[in-house]
Amino acid sequence: MTQIENIENVARRLRGLRDALDLSEQEIAENCGIDTETYRRYESGNVDIPVSFIYTLAQRYGVELPAILFGEDPRISSYFVTRSGKGYRVERTKAYSYQSLAFGFAHKAMNPFLVTVEPDDNPNVTKNSHKGQEFNYVVEGQLELHIGNNILKLAEGDSIIFDSDIPHGMKALGGKRVKFLALII
Repeated sequence: MTQIENIENVARRLRGLRDALDLSEQEIAENCGIDTETYRRYESGNVDIPVSFIYTLAQRYGVELPAILFGEDPRISSYFVTRSGKGYRVERTKAYSYQSLAFGFAHKAMNPFLVTVEPDDNPNVTKNSHKGQEFNYVVEGQLELHIGNNILKLAEGDSIIFDSDIPHGMKALGGKRVKFLALII
């Protein structure tokens, strides 16, 4: 599935959720802390939808994150195994992809993802924020992590936990891709 198809599918699920909840675009936007026009753009399927927004939406309305991202409701509550190289994958942009490592487990207290960030010459880092905390563990490569006004460099084996309400973003360093485990709690 292409990046555009992923975005269109998530946008379609946003519209379906809003319709099922019988809420207006304005009500959803206000409840998730964004302006109505931004929400309309997300529902249009013409712009990338930040995972931080989807996470906030899922928390506000008691919906499992994988249901919005992947169109699958988790059904297993005892345990769930994700085999190597498996799991739902969403390419957010050309530079980012998220692989859900627990998409089939219902009522998760955290959402684990294997995140891949491709190298990019753009010096700007897009920041997002969401409720809760985030733990990142670098599996491969070097990561530049921007948290608020701080810039941190993390190498393989390094980890960090932070308040994800603080705007944060990341980029790959050294012209090589970086992979990290992200736990969103």
